[in-house]
Formats: sequence, C-alpha cells, structure tokens
Amino acid sequence: MSANNHIPQQLAAPEPTWSVETDIVILGSGAAGLSAALAARPVRDVVLVTKDTLDAGSTNWAQGGLAAVLDPADSLDNHVRDTLEAGAGLCNEEAVRTLVTEAPTAIRYLMQLGAAFDAGAIEGVALTREGGHSHRRIVHAGGDQSGAEVQRTLDESVRLAGVQVVERAFGLDLVLGETADGQRAVAGVKVAMLDRNGGVQSVGIVHASAVIIATGGYGQVYASTSNPPAVTGDGIALAMRAGVEASDLEFIQFHPTVLWSGSDAHGQQALISEAVRGEGAILLDAAGKRVMQGVHPQEDLAPRDVVAAAISQRMSEAPAGVGDHVYLDARGIENFDERFPSITASCIANGIDPAQELIPVAPAAHYVCGGVKATLDGETSLRGLYVVGEAACTGVHGANRLASNSLTEGVVAGTRVGRALSWALPEKVDVIESDVQGELIDSYHRSALRNAMSRYVGVLRTPQGLNTASTILSTLAANSSPTVVPTRKAFEATNMLTIAMAVVQSAQTRTESRGCHRRTDFEEPLTSWQRHLLCRVVDGHMEVTQ
Repeated sequence: MSANNHIPQQLAAPEPTWSVETDIVILGSGAAGLSAALAARPVRDVVLVTKDTLDAGSTNWAQGGLAAVLDPADSLDNHVRDTLEAGAGLCNEEAVRTLVTEAPTAIRYLMQLGAAFDAGAIEGVALTREGGHSHRRIVHAGGDQSGAEVQRTLDESVRLAGVQVVERAFGLDLVLGETADGQRAVAGVKVAMLDRNGGVQSVGIVHASAVIIATGGYGQVYASTSNPPAVTGDGIALAMRAGVEASDLEFIQFHPTVLWSGSDAHGQQALISEAVRGEGAILLDAAGKRVMQGVHPQEDLAPRDVVAAAISQRMSEAPAGVGDHVYLDARGIENFDERFPSITASCIANGIDPAQELIPVAPAAHYVCGGVKATLDGETSLRGLYVVGEAACTGVHGANRLASNSLTEGVVAGTRVGRALSWALPEKVDVIESDVQGELIDSYHRSALRNAMSRYVGVLRTPQGLNTASTILSTLAANSSPTVVPTRKAFEATNMLTIAMAVVQSAQTRTESRGCHRRTDFEEPLTSWQRHLLCRVVDGHMEVTQ
C-alpha cells in the first residue's frame, strides 16, 4: 500500500449550525431516488436532498429507454439470459430474475403516473431493440427522450405527494450512531447548503432513521463522458468514507457511440443512442470498412463492451490516418429527424446532417456497473443505509450492463426500498461524535485527475498506463488539506479522487479482460477471476480485497 494512498475520511466543512428531523433522507433526484421517495411518502416523512436542481442528474439525459418484457412473443427467461450474457459471468442471477420479473410492472406504474411513452400495438406502447437484446423490449418516449419523460413524470408525482425537496444541498458525510446492542448504524447525514455559485451558505444535520443514497455514477471522473456535470460519484465516496464496501468499480461502461466533436472536447458529450443501430445504422472506419463485421454474431448490435472495444481497437490502427473516431452511417433510416429529434439537434449543432452525412463517434464514459454493495432492496452492510440505482452494485449488471436495464433498475429498486421503509423503519439511534478531521483537495486538481483517467484508464488498459494513473492520483492525494476552502467543486473533486483511486487499484488487481474491463496484457476472462473485488476506505487508505 502506497504511503501516498491517502483518502480524506471526512469532507472539511464549517461546523453545523442547524438540524432537522425526518423519517427518511434521500440523496439524489434521478429515477431511483424519486421512485423511493414516492413509494415511501404516503406513510413516511421524506426529505430529498439534491446538490443541484431536481432534474440535473443522468436520468434526464437517458435516451435509450426502459427494458421490460411486454411482448407475448418474448419471455422473462429471454430477458434474464440476455442480461446474464452481457454481464460476463458476474451477475447475481437471483437479482437479475427479480428485476426482469418486476420490470413490466414498473413500466405500467410509470404509465399510470402519466408517462407518455411512444405509442404502439403492445399494451399501447412501441417496442424497439438495442444491443445485446434478443427481442424488441425497449420502451421509449419521444424517440430519444425517454429519460426526460421519466424524470418529468416522477418530478411531478413527488412534488404532489408532499416530499420535501431541498435543492442546492450537498450530502457531505454520514452521521453515525450505535444501536442498543453496539452495532454501528446511520443516524443521519451532514448537509451543506450551497449558493448559486457553489459556495457554502450553511451546514446542518438531517437526523433520520434511514438514509438512501441515489446519487448515480461517476462518469465525470473522465474527461469525456455522456454524463451531465453533476455525476461525480458523491454518494459512493460518502459511503466508502463511512467504511461501507463498494464492489466492481473497475467495470465502467463506455458508450460506443458518443458524438465526436473534436480531439480537445471535454465534459459532457452528446450521446448517439444505441437505438440508432437498432434501426439499422452501421459503424464504419475512416477507410469505409465496417467495424463490427466478423467481430460478434450480432455485429453492430453486439453488447456495448464488445462494440466499444472493437471501436477502440480500430481507432488504434488509425485507418486512413484517423485514430480518434469512427463513423456511424445512419443515412438509410427514414425520417431520422422525427425518430431521433434530440440526436438530430446535437448533430446539426456540430455541423452534421445525419440524413446525408456520416456521424463521427467515439466511446466515452457512460455508466458504472459497480457501486456500493447492496441488495436489490437497497440494503447495505451498515444498518439504516440504503443504496439504489447506479450508485448501487446489486449484481444485476455484472461486468457489463445490458442496454436499457438501468432506468428500469432505478424504478424497480427505488420502489422496493421505499415500500419496505413504509412498512418498517430502522430504529433511530443517538449520534456518536466523530473526532476525524475533515480534508479536501483543491478543485483545480479536477482537470489533471480527469485527463489521467481518460488517457490511462479508458476502454483499453495497459499495465504501464494504470501505473502512471496511480502515480498521478497519489500525487494529487498528497495535496489534500483541511485548509482548502469548502465549495461544491472542492467537495466533488475530493469525491472524484476517492473514486478514481478505487477504480485504478481495482483495474490493477483484476489481471484479466472481462466485460467492460479490458486489459491489453490479458485478452480473455479467466475462470479464477469469476469473482468480485471489494473496495473500502480503512484508516484513510484505499483497500482493495478479493
């Protein structure tokens, strides 16, 4: 363990000056958090905390849709089989079967709440197909605006249900207590109220019987990502600082087809939905040769890890001198602008007419298959702490997520945990004061961190690259300090560093290629590695165990 492998055990912030009491506090306002709030609300008092506005997370940007078996010609067994195959041997089959079984109910539930999915012949909705799926089972809204419709539906329902929504509030650290029999338990969460510029206005404690983390993934740890700016891994880092285990953090799904807008492009990039390939688009290199032909039986509709790796390999060969992107040929899709309005708008904003021209694309960080170790009911190893959605590792996704299973999981898992807590809450516990000193890293380190992750810990990983990334992160970690000014950017930078160190150490430890973890020195998955890696912060150091 490196001496510089230092992780702040708490985030530095002003002393709390206020407190509130509630039954449940939820961190995060995407599909998972909103579904949990809605399911718990009729019975419990719920405070939902989000560091930005209610709709600033990943759900609002999801294009692909929600996967569920609605067609009588399809079956639950087919959906289970497709999910397990995409997960490359690391799925929990029981969790997968539960998700697949409850997915149709989740779709019908959203429709009852008023979600307007694209109309079709089966239960009133149109079904499309995406990579890795053997049947048409993806429900969309507005062609490529499914997440926005789910977000709108749940936003309205949550506000009508009387959930107390607190915007521009940052969940800093868990407040811990102890049960009567001496077990560690959650007593609440420390929260910083932010101004519009991300400065800290005040800090307080929300005392609660249950804390639900639903903060999403950590795509912003990478320089190029399809994720919006708010997705910085805050909830996972918060849980790890409290000693809770995270799992499978090395499995980061790079969406194969993100709009390439130049070699210097940073931050959130426009996604070109997998549904475009589902409607017949094909991938070509700069020399006009097909990328996926002969690579996989499903060719352009192969699972995402296969497509992203094939594109990265082809880019490394620089056909026709082009080594930083390939092309998507969607010119054969009729009425493209009507079928994919937001994708069309993104392309046109970049000077491309997708009906007439090839669309330049490249892989970018999109979805994390790992997270805080939890059941599909959200339960973790820490009493009173629940984690749902992309922030959780439930075993549903394994080493690579099947397309459009994520929004579905958020609604299913969020509803399950909210319903369970409406039936029974953990007993409230008294707070145990912590004497751990808070620390932060300066927000200007974000750029160095993100560039290192994109350059060395991307789709194809080399031993040398991982070692270089580890050295860079250790140098940044050595600069953490209690004197850094607390701001949203500094909180996020510190959380991003915690996550990045866990990802790199996990990627170094897993000496094989499996799912969306691809190492150039190990071409195949190994039977001996059909197991999970666990990450946790121990005495201020990152520890990765098998």
